[in-house]
Amino acid sequence: MSAAEEQFRQFVRSRAAPLHRTAYLLCGDWHLADDLVQEALAKTFRHWRRVQLADSPDAYVRRILINEANRHFKRNRHAATPVDVQTRSHDPADPSQPDASGGLARRDLLLAALLALPERQRATVVLRHLEGMTEAETAAILGCSEGTVKSQTFRALHTLNDLITRQESTL
Repeated sequence: MSAAEEQFRQFVRSRAAPLHRTAYLLCGDWHLADDLVQEALAKTFRHWRRVQLADSPDAYVRRILINEANRHFKRNRHAATPVDVQTRSHDPADPSQPDASGGLARRDLLLAALLALPERQRATVVLRHLEGMTEAETAAILGCSEGTVKSQTFRALHTLNDLITRQESTL
């Protein structure tokens, strides 16, 4: 095994779990998240030398991951529609539904609302508030200005608040 391959393996070992978490928050499906991370890491490996030379290899790979998620949603736009937070059922008699008590219900509600956001707004919220990145780091990953990150985050949080408030009032 070459030194570059070993460095890539170490990178994957240290970053796989956070990448899976980010992918899941972007798409809401663990199986799809696995596929997105696998594709992003395959592309990372093909361009490993370039990734290593980047100012932030982690940001470079997250950008690949977000691009993969966006490509998936564009390719499959007609196959599935985003989760409709207002019509989502929480029938306790339905065993396929998550337990509607406490933290699980709030997490389910938040994920449904997050998935209802447009792609860019979802990415800014995930990176800023769920991954704890700064506006500058988020802007670098998304390839936009810090002002765009601020406005997208503001819109996303406003929409999330509206969606969650409406859903909570129906429970």
